[in-house]
Amino acid sequence: MAERKRKKKCPPEGAPEWMTTYGDMVTLLLTFFVMMYTTATIDGAKIQLILAAFNGLGLRSGGTTLQATGQLADMGNTVMSLPSTQRGRALDEARRRAISIFQPEILAKKVRVKEDERGLVISLAADAFFEPASAEVRIEESRETLQKVSNLLISLEREKQKFRIEGHTDSIPTDPESQWRTNWELSTARATNVLHYLVDFGVDEQAFQVAGFADTVPVASNETEETRAYNRRVDIIVLSEGHL
Repeated sequence: MAERKRKKKCPPEGAPEWMTTYGDMVTLLLTFFVMMYTTATIDGAKIQLILAAFNGLGLRSGGTTLQATGQLADMGNTVMSLPSTQRGRALDEARRRAISIFQPEILAKKVRVKEDERGLVISLAADAFFEPASAEVRIEESRETLQKVSNLLISLEREKQKFRIEGHTDSIPTDPESQWRTNWELSTARATNVLHYLVDFGVDEQAFQVAGFADTVPVASNETEETRAYNRRVDIIVLSEGHL
């Protein structure tokens, strides 16, 4: 009698069960290192949440594990103490405070608040703070706003932040026979005069830089009067790490 042929057992469909646990671990590792690289926005609570997720994998404490006593946990604590991380958190908090403080001026289009590569930027619309083609501050109309600016900056000085005041104009030339022969002189004088008032209101001028850029850094076109008004401004900047 011919020997019966044994039927080959087919492997079970789908991935083996161990792949589920392995996939979870790889995903958590990826998440952990992505968070490590975004040190500008990470905070202590997030680090603890990440480490807690690894605890569910049954890793033991001590040595090179990810428990609170492990070396990677210590690395997380080190990341949180980096100066760049602290400055990043300070800028985020400063932006939220600035938007709240300057809400009336923002609605009136006298002030704009934004963040760019320079840091936190508080833009003062020149037409609301200066006479046309003049560097003299309309202090009676501007006093309350400038006091708000100084109070915000004084609080940030305690966190070792640095600042820069930049003057900007539109592309319309000044009168060469006037006090300001070019927009370079006018933009620099406006920035300097804003600094003088902020110092009067209590800021430390040693924490500041001042610069005039004339019409070389527009934020809008210079084709119409409305867009030129956006370019006439004084930017008060809480400097980011790369622009100190």
